[in-house]
Amino acid sequence: MISLTDSALNKIKRLITTKGYAGIRIGVKTTGCSGLAYVLEYVKEYTADPATINYAQDSFAVVVDKKHDVYLQNMTVDYVRKGLNEGFEFVNPNERDRCGCGESFRV
Repeated sequence: MISLTDSALNKIKRLITTKGYAGIRIGVKTTGCSGLAYVLEYVKEYTADPATINYAQDSFAVVVDKKHDVYLQNMTVDYVRKGLNEGFEFVNPNERDRCGCGESFRV
């Protein structure tokens, strides 16, 4: 299960409404010093696929590839503003550690 904070929900809903997307896809990619980095991308069309899991939200789909789900279980996605920076933040209880720059993590 992946949870979204109210701040993340509101930001995603605004972006989906203005751009006409059906939802978001959350996953991981191999990169960085620690091995994995989070990926969040918008989905133009959602079609059921046996290789994915759909965590339905209020008005959109949160799609996760089954092979990535093991890394993302019980994760919370937040949208935060820190000074002049803003963006999505991933709070994952499965992380063992992160690299010094915070871009990649290890499970």
